[in-house]
Amino acid sequence: MSRMGDVLAGFHAAWEFESDSVLIRYERGIRAPKLFQALGERRVPLEAIAGVTLTRGKRGTVVLRMEPRPGADPLMEAAAGQLKESGDPYRLVLPADREVLAEYYADELRALLTESGPVDRFLVKPPEGPLSFKAYDGKATFDGRTVNFRWFWTGASSAKWKAGDQSFSVGELNGVEWRSPEVFEGHLRLLRRDAGTPGVQADQDPAAVVFGLGYGPVHESLPFAAAVLAAVRTSSPVAAVPAPRRDPADIAERIRHLGELHQAGLVTDEEFSVKKAELLSEL
Repeated sequence: MSRMGDVLAGFHAAWEFESDSVLIRYERGIRAPKLFQALGERRVPLEAIAGVTLTRGKRGTVVLRMEPRPGADPLMEAAAGQLKESGDPYRLVLPADREVLAEYYADELRALLTESGPVDRFLVKPPEGPLSFKAYDGKATFDGRTVNFRWFWTGASSAKWKAGDQSFSVGELNGVEWRSPEVFEGHLRLLRRDAGTPGVQADQDPAAVVFGLGYGPVHESLPFAAAVLAAVRTSSPVAAVPAPRRDPADIAERIRHLGELHQAGLVTDEEFSVKKAELLSEL
């Protein structure tokens, strides 16, 4: 290939060509897509690339794009084709006067690619944790082993308040379902090994958080989903990890809100008693 360490810089990103990979460094400037800023840089092994294309772009540009092999990148697997073109981390946009140079690198890269089919393991590293983001109805956190959902009393449904805050070890999960916040009913749902196909709306499912205007943006929720998906694929089923004991003030606030649901008729007498006992037991 071209000399090791050669760099091709474009708008919002630069590709550094190595003997066995391409290192993508994303611009952190204010005009760069927020997803690029969040990713920082990514190393893409040559074995993870199915092909390379060069096309004419908009307003006097050309676009060099690597095509990842199906199953090679947890970020693209979680995105499931929902990313906008401008947010595609495998696109490098360059001025049209650099087309000849871009074609040179594309040809050099193509010559080294030997595989194009699906892979059964992730070849590109997932975003690093710990990760967190605010959804409309709760805060999601992930430490590499456990996903936690803590509900917001201003946004969570009564069904989620009845279920209480949730904690899922990756060994309990079978995958994730990410629906972009830029479309209707955006959400992140955890797919549990023993739950089958989800049969309820995300706003009623304690294994899901819902997005909304300003909540769960792509640059926060997608890397989160990718990190969880990668951890799930490399884990073995394990018993659920008990949730840690909570702050007494937090328990008191949740009991107060539970009482409001009870008074409003959204929680039955029996449900109120059972849930209140559960909360008190966590002190």
